[in-house]
Amino acid sequence: MAWLRKRGRRTLGLVAAASAALALTACSPDAADDGDSGDREAKYKRAIEDPHPRPADVIEAAGAPAGVVRADDGSLLLTYDAGNVEDDEGPAASAWRIVGPDGRTVAEHAEHTDAEAVPARFKGVRGGFVRVPPEEGAEGVYALDARGKRHKVTVTHSPLPTRPGDILLAELEPTLVYRPATRTAAPPAGVPDDAVSLAVDERGTAWSLTQPLTEHPNRVVWQRDGRTLGSTVVPKPYAGGILAARGGTAALSLVRGEGVRGLLVTTDGGEHWRTALGGGIPWKDLKRGPESLVLELLADGRLLVGEEAGRYWLADDRTNSAFHELRTPARFTSFTVDGTTLYGIADTTTATYDLVTGEGLWISRDEGHEWRRYEQRG
Repeated sequence: MAWLRKRGRRTLGLVAAASAALALTACSPDAADDGDSGDREAKYKRAIEDPHPRPADVIEAAGAPAGVVRADDGSLLLTYDAGNVEDDEGPAASAWRIVGPDGRTVAEHAEHTDAEAVPARFKGVRGGFVRVPPEEGAEGVYALDARGKRHKVTVTHSPLPTRPGDILLAELEPTLVYRPATRTAAPPAGVPDDAVSLAVDERGTAWSLTQPLTEHPNRVVWQRDGRTLGSTVVPKPYAGGILAARGGTAALSLVRGEGVRGLLVTTDGGEHWRTALGGGIPWKDLKRGPESLVLELLADGRLLVGEEAGRYWLADDRTNSAFHELRTPARFTSFTVDGTTLYGIADTTTATYDLVTGEGLWISRDEGHEWRRYEQRG
């Protein structure tokens, strides 16, 4: 999946939340949370300068979550980051909060940090959550159960053949998959040395984009249990971008020059591939570059395509041959899906004391026709 970029450093993508874990109130597209700027500034500064901040203070200062991930029981883990507004250096604070299936807080934690620190990120897994490695190397990986209790994760350098239930924990440097049943993280077995992008679906199939240093074309390779099942060439004149895979459907963004110009798609596990350069998506209107692309798959095999802080399109059916544009209640700086539910976060892209219009987490369970705003029960 993709990850958010919060206060200028959030990485794209958030993982979804289940309906039982949310208390929602309907909001109009023009909804805003702006309060008294001076009061917010004072609270914000206190939160980031406090050596032992309270989670509630950090959450209020941040305004919108930096990420949301869901465990299999419907519990949510929300992460929040508040950085220094005046400078790229200086104090900062981060927090996480676990919300149970009934929508109420069951555990939370906050800590003082600095503006250059890498914010903590998590992924939802069976039984709870697992922390993503903070940077190069595998240190800092641990698991949290749904009650917030911390558990050790065994990280091994021995490659692990992927199987159903494994999740991609870190795509590159290091490349790690996580097995919830054993709380083990390891490199996936069989991935080509020249792979530059990776996706692992719920069937345990690892899809990778290879980018040879020679004149040979990029290729998509798919494997399971460490065995190569097949490969296909990325059509010229395109280079491969990012991968998404789920339930036999896989998609690769096609990059030409400085922009994304289409998709390479299979809907039958790699048996047949097609190049999709239209379908209702005005590719040339995507101006933010390949690194800002949002590419997600719904549980039913439909693709969601868009770009950070821009426009988004959803496939009409599982063939992914035609798309329609979504109407959103605010400008989403990140967008993702879980199952067939859509999730977007509206937030600032640079550190500020004030909130943007509609700031927060928004959810749609009817393919983007109606959006509701996340509200915590307490």
